[in-house]
Amino acid sequence: MPATFAQSPQYVLSNHPHDQHIPTIHESAVQARRIFNLSSIATLSTVFPHQEPIEPLENRPDNLGGVPIGLIDYYASCDPTPYEPTILAISIATSFRNARAGSNVTLSLRYHPPIHHPPADDIYTYSPVNLPRFSLLGHIEPVPASEIKEHRIDRCFFERHPDAVAWKPGNAIHHSWWARLVVEQVYWIGGFGDRAYIGWIPVEEWRGVTPEEVKSARLVGERGYQNARSL
Repeated sequence: MPATFAQSPQYVLSNHPHDQHIPTIHESAVQARRIFNLSSIATLSTVFPHQEPIEPLENRPDNLGGVPIGLIDYYASCDPTPYEPTILAISIATSFRNARAGSNVTLSLRYHPPIHHPPADDIYTYSPVNLPRFSLLGHIEPVPASEIKEHRIDRCFFERHPDAVAWKPGNAIHHSWWARLVVEQVYWIGGFGDRAYIGWIPVEEWRGVTPEEVKSARLVGERGYQNARSL
C-alpha cells in the first residue's frame, strides 16, 4: 500500500515485524545511548520554585511555583562520564535558575532518522510516534575543575557546538559554567508497544553500554540497519 494512503489501526497490528523480537532492556539502552551520541540538542525541563526573588526586569507572571517548563539546550557526551550530558550552563537562564533553586531536571530526546533515509512501504516506519524517544531524569551539578582541564571539556563541547564558544566561562556576555546532568533514571519509549520496549531502563544498564556497542548499533533509516547484529 503506498505510503501516501493512511492505513487502519488493524493494519498496524497485523503488520508488525513478527521476525524481530522486541528489544531487551539492554538492547534498548544501547539504542538510547546511540541516539544520545548522534544528537546534541534536547529539551531540558525544570520546575519553577515556589519561592524565589523575581527581578523587576524579568516580568515573570505570578503563581508559577511548581509549574514545569521545557526549553531546548545544547549538550555533549564527554569523558569521563560519556553517559551523562555535559551542558554549558548560563546562570541567568530559566532552566539553571530553577535547578539552582532545587528543581530536578529532565532531558528529553528523540531519534531523527537521516534526511536521506531508505523509503518505507508504509507511513508508520518513520512516524514520530513509532520512533524511539526517551528522558533522562536527574539533577545538575558543576563539573569539577580538575575534570574540565584533564578531559578537555571545552574542546569536547565546542566540537559539537562551535557557536557556543561565545558563551564559554569567562565571556563578557553572561556568567556561565560547565555543568553535568547526573542521570538517576531513564524512561524509554522505543516505538509501538507490540514491537518495542516501553518502560524504565535501570541506570546501571544506561551507564554500562560500551562505546563499541554504541558505535556498532544501527537505528531505522541508518545505513546497515537491517544487518545490525541485535538492533
